[in-house]
Amino acid sequence: MRTISRIVLLFFLSFGALYGENQSSSALKINDIQDSKPIKRPWKQGASKTRKYRSVFLEAGYKQSDIDAKVAKAYYDVFEGPNKVYFEVGDSMAYVSDIKNHDARTEGLSYGMMVAVQLNKKDVFDRIWRWTTKYLQHHGGPRDAYFAWSVNPKSLKHNSEGSASDGELYFITDLLFASNRWGNDTGINYYVEARKILDAMWRKDGTSGVRNLINVDRKIITFTPDNGGYKWTDPSYNLPSFFEIWAEYAKDGHEQFYRDCADTARVYLHRVCHPVTGLNADYTEFDGKARTSRWMPAAFRYDSWRVPMNIAMDYSWYAKDKAWQQDYAKRILNFLFKEGIDSFVDQYNVDGTRPEVILQAGGFKKLRHSIGFVATAATASIMSTQSNSSKFVDALWRTKLEPYEDGYFDPYYDGLLYLFGLMHLSGKYQIITPNSGY
Repeated sequence: MRTISRIVLLFFLSFGALYGENQSSSALKINDIQDSKPIKRPWKQGASKTRKYRSVFLEAGYKQSDIDAKVAKAYYDVFEGPNKVYFEVGDSMAYVSDIKNHDARTEGLSYGMMVAVQLNKKDVFDRIWRWTTKYLQHHGGPRDAYFAWSVNPKSLKHNSEGSASDGELYFITDLLFASNRWGNDTGINYYVEARKILDAMWRKDGTSGVRNLINVDRKIITFTPDNGGYKWTDPSYNLPSFFEIWAEYAKDGHEQFYRDCADTARVYLHRVCHPVTGLNADYTEFDGKARTSRWMPAAFRYDSWRVPMNIAMDYSWYAKDKAWQQDYAKRILNFLFKEGIDSFVDQYNVDGTRPEVILQAGGFKKLRHSIGFVATAATASIMSTQSNSSKFVDALWRTKLEPYEDGYFDPYYDGLLYLFGLMHLSGKYQIITPNSGY
C-alpha cells in the first residue's frame, strides 16, 4: 500500500477493490530560473484534426537534439538505470514496481505500457503485458478480464483481488494504441486483448458486487468497479481523451456512449477544480463535491497531481473545451507561481491553504516540492496563455530525478510522471493512429 490512509479507505470498501495512492514526491530545488523566451499561445485545434503536436520545449528555445536526449535520459533512468523501476523476468516478461511500497500495481504497469507504445518500444510493451495478464488479470469468475490492482512481485500474491478503475482505463487505451502501431499479428493480438476487457466490462451487472468500470447512469468512471466505489470517483481517473480513443478505435458498438463519457468528464472537471486556485480534491462525489472523512480530510494530494496533465492532454489531442481549459491553466499556474516556482508544495487544501493532515510518503511525513507535480504542472503550458508558463517549462527542464537531501527518493511515481511530462512538452505523447510511424 502507498499510504496508511489508503489502508483505512480499503478497510471501509468491504470486499471492494483496493487501490493505493501514489505517495511519491521527489526532491530538487530549482533555483535561479532565468527569464526564457515567451512560448507561443496555445494552438486552436487538437492533434486529432491536425495530426501535429506542439513541442513546447522547442518553442521555449531548447534544441531538438537536447530535447531528444532529455527524454532518452529520463527513459533510461526509469527503465534501465541503477534506480530503475522496470524489471525483466525470464525471456519474455517484465514488470514495473513501486519500489518503496514493494508491489507492482496496475497504475505503474499501465503507465509503463503507455511509455513503451508512445516511444515505439515493442519488446518492453509486450513483456509488461505478458506479466500483467499472467499474474494480475482474472481469467474467469465474476471479475473475469479485470485486474487485481496490486501484487507482490516476488511472491506473486495479490494484495487485493479488486480493481482500480484507472488501471483498466489505461490498459485498454494502451492496447488499442499497440494495435494501431504494430498490428495484431506479431505475437499478441492487442485489439482482441483490449476487447476482452471492454466486452467483459459490459457484462458486469453487479453479480458478486462487481460492476462496470463506468457508472452507466452517470457516464463517469468509477473509483473502483464494485459496490464500494461505484458511486464516486477520483478526478485524476477522468481522462476525456481516452474515452475519445475508445470511441474511435474500440469499435464495440458503444461509440456514442464513450463520446458522452468524454463530454461528461469535461463537465465534471469544471465542477471539481477550485474557481481561484484550480486545485481539486483527490476523491469526489460525481457532482464534484469533495469526499472526505475524519481520517483523511479532502485535499489536493498525490493523485491530484495528474489532473493538470490529463487536462493538458485533452487540450493537445482534442481541444474541445478550449476556453475553460485555458482559464484552468491560468488559475492553477498563477496560484503555483505565487507559491513560488521552486517552492510550491505537493499537498494543499483546494483553496490553497496548507492542510492540517499531511499524508506520509515512503516513511516521510512532510510537504515537498515534488518532481512529479513539477512535471504535471509544467504540462499546463500546452494550453496556457500566461507568460509565466515558460517559467514552469524551464523549471521542469532543470529538474533532475534524484534523491532529496534527507534521503527520500521515488523513481516510480515521480519518475513516471517526470517522463510523461517531458514527453508531453516535447510532442512525444501522441494519439497512435493505425500504422503510425515515429
